[in-house]
Amino acid sequence: MTSLLFSPVTIRGLDVRNRLWVAPMCQYSAVEGVPQEWHHTHLAQFASGGAGIVVAEATAVSPEGRISPEDTGIWTDEQRDAWAPIAAAIKARGAVAALQLAHAGRKASTWSPFSDHHGSVPVEQGGWPTVAPSAIAFEGYAEPAQLDEAGMDRVVADFEAATHRALDAGFELLEIHAAHGYLLHQFLSPLSNLRTDEYGGSLENRARLLLRVVDAVRAAAPDVPLFVRFSATDWAEGGWTVDETAVVAGWVAERGVDFFDISSGGNVAHQRIVPGPGYQVHLADHVRKTAGVPVSAVGLIDDARQAEAVLQRGEADAIMAAREWLRDPHFALRAAGELGADIDYWPKQYVRARPRR
Repeated sequence: MTSLLFSPVTIRGLDVRNRLWVAPMCQYSAVEGVPQEWHHTHLAQFASGGAGIVVAEATAVSPEGRISPEDTGIWTDEQRDAWAPIAAAIKARGAVAALQLAHAGRKASTWSPFSDHHGSVPVEQGGWPTVAPSAIAFEGYAEPAQLDEAGMDRVVADFEAATHRALDAGFELLEIHAAHGYLLHQFLSPLSNLRTDEYGGSLENRARLLLRVVDAVRAAAPDVPLFVRFSATDWAEGGWTVDETAVVAGWVAERGVDFFDISSGGNVAHQRIVPGPGYQVHLADHVRKTAGVPVSAVGLIDDARQAEAVLQRGEADAIMAAREWLRDPHFALRAAGELGADIDYWPKQYVRARPRR
């Protein structure tokens, strides 16, 4: 059997060497939004380990868009210049360098997981006021201000400016973060969006800000592969659903989005998730088949044969993994050996360790 996991794919003219990719993972280790040496080593090692695409963590398009004060950003030239050698290192090792553009909305200004504190960071301790579609707090967090028209215009402009900086830094692929309860997901979900204007109510209205962001990013990067990450469901009654995800995926595909990264949850504290191996794959499968768009699956996929089986069954077009890459930064090299896939991108410095058949 020919391995689909290790078959190449071309996305908007960009060649990707396989379909085992690194999902964005926040490191909470930046200083004033500037990535550090940690980020360089962390991300470059996955490229050495055979990843097809390496997506750098949720990177804020504005200071108020950070999840925590330690999040990376790309709203300044200093941040852009710090990202440049990281993108270059990923590409030099044969992987595609990608960046996830993000705004945390009402889930911004929170303590990092490394802190002894929880919830929102007070302004007097380095936090900042947050914004959202409606003035409804995420449970345990500070109440956000409702974005007005001017505020939404700034969000769109921030995504556009971040796109230019990301391209200048050398990133070859961009992902818009519309998942995990962050700003664009907050607009999509009726649990967090109670607006009565043209940005609330109907599905078309709740998707309006995302559509504007997609248009702005695509206009700024007309030739670059563009992904959107969705939470396909809120896992809560009355919330965002996988059927709505499929509809909106179709809309943004018509506006130039090339691929969809399907995750779930994160928008409300009362979500009910029962995680298990591949527990989100059925969501990716539904979006793929309903909207007719290419998708990646993610969520406790940590075994080569498990990942291969998802693709062989036609449930996804690629695999995004996270924790398994942390456990083994050479996950792809190991997986190729386990599947008997013949790849030619073992680093020459490591080839002596390549398993023999």
